[in-house]
Amino acid sequence: MTKADIVADIATETGLEKTEVLRAVEAFMGTIKTSLTRGNNVYLRGFGSFIVKERAQKTGRNISKKTTIIIPAHNIPSFKPSKTFVESVKKDVKVR
Repeated sequence: MTKADIVADIATETGLEKTEVLRAVEAFMGTIKTSLTRGNNVYLRGFGSFIVKERAQKTGRNISKKTTIIIPAHNIPSFKPSKTFVESVKKDVKVR
């Protein structure tokens, strides 16, 4: 499912114009991105949490040059689904 599919589904379900829904979806994603870049997690009850995870420094290998490199510590965004969300997917998913 793409963002366009999500916008179309929401527009159909709510009766709103697709342009209005697109602006709302873009604003939602922008708010989450801004919050995570500030180091704040986003918690959506019944859906899940968008969180910032810290990755420790580690040693990697450049196999083409046969050298080791240091990969510095860094933060990455992550999504953790809620228990109710996971259970509903386990119960209701239809395999193609």
